[in-house]
Amino acid sequence: MSQHTARLPYHQLANKAFMGLVNLSETVKKGSIGARLAELVFLRVSQINGCAYCMDMHWSYLVKDGMEPRHLNAVAGWREAPFFSERERAALRWAEIITATPHSDASDEEFALLKAQFNDTEIAELGFAIGVINAWNLINAGMRAPIPVEAG
Repeated sequence: MSQHTARLPYHQLANKAFMGLVNLSETVKKGSIGARLAELVFLRVSQINGCAYCMDMHWSYLVKDGMEPRHLNAVAGWREAPFFSERERAALRWAEIITATPHSDASDEEFALLKAQFNDTEIAELGFAIGVINAWNLINAGMRAPIPVEAG
Protein backbone atom coordinates (compact mmCIF):
# COMPACT_ATOMS: atom_id res chain seq x y z
CA MET A 1 0.00 0.00 0.00
CA SER A 2 1.26 3.42 -0.93
CA GLN A 3 1.00 6.19 1.63
CA HIS A 4 2.13 9.54 0.36
CA THR A 5 3.70 12.22 2.44
CA ALA A 6 2.19 15.64 1.95
CA ARG A 7 4.31 17.78 -0.35
CA LEU A 8 3.57 21.08 1.41
CA PRO A 9 1.49 22.23 4.38
CA TYR A 10 -0.63 24.21 1.92
CA HIS A 11 -3.33 24.89 4.47
CA GLN A 12 -0.78 26.80 6.59
CA LEU A 13 1.08 28.45 3.73
CA ALA A 14 -2.09 29.79 2.09
CA ASN A 15 -4.38 29.89 5.10
CA LYS A 16 -6.72 32.62 3.85
CA ALA A 17 -7.36 30.77 0.59
CA PHE A 18 -7.71 27.48 2.48
CA MET A 19 -10.26 29.00 4.86
CA GLY A 20 -12.12 30.44 1.88
CA LEU A 21 -12.60 26.94 0.48
CA VAL A 22 -13.56 25.60 3.91
CA ASN A 23 -16.16 28.36 4.27
CA LEU A 24 -17.53 27.76 0.76
CA SER A 25 -17.80 24.01 1.44
CA GLU A 26 -19.67 24.62 4.68
CA THR A 27 -21.93 27.23 3.08
CA VAL A 28 -22.89 24.80 0.30
CA LYS A 29 -23.72 22.07 2.82
CA LYS A 30 -25.94 24.48 4.79
CA GLY A 31 -27.70 25.62 1.62
CA SER A 32 -30.81 24.51 -0.17
CA ILE A 33 -29.40 21.23 -1.54
CA GLY A 34 -28.48 20.08 1.98
CA ALA A 35 -25.43 18.41 3.43
CA ARG A 36 -26.29 14.87 2.38
CA LEU A 37 -26.72 15.63 -1.32
CA ALA A 38 -23.69 17.94 -1.29
CA GLU A 39 -21.60 15.18 0.27
CA LEU A 40 -22.87 12.65 -2.27
CA VAL A 41 -21.80 15.01 -5.08
CA PHE A 42 -18.46 15.59 -3.31
CA LEU A 43 -17.90 11.83 -3.19
CA ARG A 44 -18.76 11.24 -6.85
CA VAL A 45 -16.61 14.10 -8.13
CA SER A 46 -13.74 12.92 -5.91
CA GLN A 47 -14.06 9.45 -7.46
CA ILE A 48 -13.89 10.95 -10.96
CA ASN A 49 -10.84 13.03 -10.05
CA GLY A 50 -9.12 10.17 -8.23
CA CYS A 51 -8.66 12.07 -4.97
CA ALA A 52 -8.38 9.32 -2.36
CA TYR A 53 -8.18 11.80 0.53
CA CYS A 54 -11.51 13.37 -0.44
CA MET A 55 -13.14 10.03 -1.25
CA ASP A 56 -12.29 8.79 2.23
CA MET A 57 -13.52 11.98 3.90
CA HIS A 58 -16.87 12.17 2.11
CA TRP A 59 -17.56 8.44 2.33
CA SER A 60 -16.93 8.63 6.10
CA TYR A 61 -19.26 11.62 6.46
CA LEU A 62 -22.06 9.87 4.59
CA VAL A 63 -21.69 6.69 6.67
CA LYS A 64 -21.90 8.77 9.86
CA ASP A 65 -24.98 10.49 8.40
CA GLY A 66 -26.66 7.09 8.13
CA MET A 67 -26.22 6.28 4.45
CA GLU A 68 -25.87 2.55 3.91
CA PRO A 69 -22.35 1.44 2.93
CA ARG A 70 -23.90 -0.71 0.19
CA HIS A 71 -25.43 2.41 -1.35
CA LEU A 72 -22.15 4.29 -1.08
CA ASN A 73 -20.27 1.45 -2.73
CA ALA A 74 -22.56 1.88 -5.74
CA VAL A 75 -22.04 5.65 -6.18
CA ALA A 76 -19.69 5.15 -9.14
CA GLY A 77 -22.36 2.94 -10.74
CA TRP A 78 -25.34 5.13 -9.83
CA ARG A 79 -26.94 4.66 -13.26
CA GLU A 80 -27.46 0.95 -12.69
CA ALA A 81 -27.93 0.96 -8.90
CA PRO A 82 -31.48 1.15 -7.49
CA PHE A 83 -30.45 3.15 -4.41
CA PHE A 84 -30.65 6.68 -5.76
CA SER A 85 -33.61 9.03 -6.09
CA GLU A 86 -34.30 10.92 -9.31
CA ARG A 87 -33.05 14.06 -7.61
CA GLU A 88 -29.78 12.38 -6.62
CA ARG A 89 -29.40 10.95 -10.13
CA ALA A 90 -29.89 14.41 -11.66
CA ALA A 91 -27.28 15.93 -9.33
CA LEU A 92 -24.78 13.13 -9.96
CA ARG A 93 -25.28 13.39 -13.73
CA TRP A 94 -24.80 17.17 -13.69
CA ALA A 95 -21.71 16.82 -11.46
CA GLU A 96 -20.19 14.38 -13.95
CA ILE A 97 -20.97 16.63 -16.92
CA ILE A 98 -19.55 19.77 -15.31
CA THR A 99 -16.48 17.98 -13.92
CA ALA A 100 -15.70 16.63 -17.41
CA THR A 101 -15.76 20.11 -18.99
CA PRO A 102 -14.53 20.80 -21.69
CA HIS A 103 -14.84 17.18 -22.82
CA SER A 104 -18.55 16.99 -22.09
CA ASP A 105 -21.63 18.87 -23.18
CA ALA A 106 -23.76 20.68 -20.65
CA SER A 107 -26.46 20.81 -23.29
CA ASP A 108 -29.87 22.42 -23.03
CA GLU A 109 -31.35 18.91 -22.89
CA GLU A 110 -29.17 17.98 -19.92
CA PHE A 111 -30.00 21.27 -18.21
CA ALA A 112 -33.73 20.63 -18.73
CA LEU A 113 -33.33 17.27 -16.95
CA LEU A 114 -31.65 19.06 -14.07
CA LYS A 115 -34.38 21.75 -13.95
CA ALA A 116 -37.00 19.01 -13.63
CA GLN A 117 -35.52 18.15 -10.21
CA PHE A 118 -34.08 21.44 -8.89
CA ASN A 119 -35.12 25.07 -8.66
CA ASP A 120 -32.83 27.86 -9.85
CA THR A 121 -31.30 28.52 -6.41
CA GLU A 122 -30.57 24.82 -5.94
CA ILE A 123 -28.95 24.63 -9.38
CA ALA A 124 -26.74 27.61 -8.55
CA GLU A 125 -25.73 26.06 -5.23
CA LEU A 126 -25.11 22.70 -6.90
CA GLY A 127 -22.77 24.51 -9.27
CA PHE A 128 -20.79 25.87 -6.32
CA ALA A 129 -20.72 22.39 -4.74
CA ILE A 130 -19.26 20.94 -7.94
CA GLY A 131 -16.79 23.80 -8.24
CA VAL A 132 -15.52 23.65 -4.66
CA ILE A 133 -14.99 19.88 -4.63
CA ASN A 134 -13.11 20.06 -7.92
CA ALA A 135 -10.85 22.69 -6.33
CA TRP A 136 -10.31 20.53 -3.23
CA ASN A 137 -9.59 17.46 -5.36
CA LEU A 138 -6.98 19.23 -7.46
CA ILE A 139 -5.25 20.75 -4.45
CA ASN A 140 -5.31 17.60 -2.31
CA ALA A 141 -4.19 15.30 -5.12
CA GLY A 142 -1.48 17.72 -6.21
CA MET A 143 -0.19 18.17 -2.67
CA ARG A 144 -0.59 14.44 -1.96
CA ALA A 145 -2.75 14.88 1.10
CA PRO A 146 -2.38 11.60 3.01
CA ILE A 147 -5.45 9.63 4.04
CA PRO A 148 -5.73 9.64 7.84
CA VAL A 149 -5.06 6.30 9.52
CA GLU A 150 -8.42 6.57 11.31
CA ALA A 151 -11.54 7.39 9.34
CA GLY A 152 -12.58 11.03 9.85
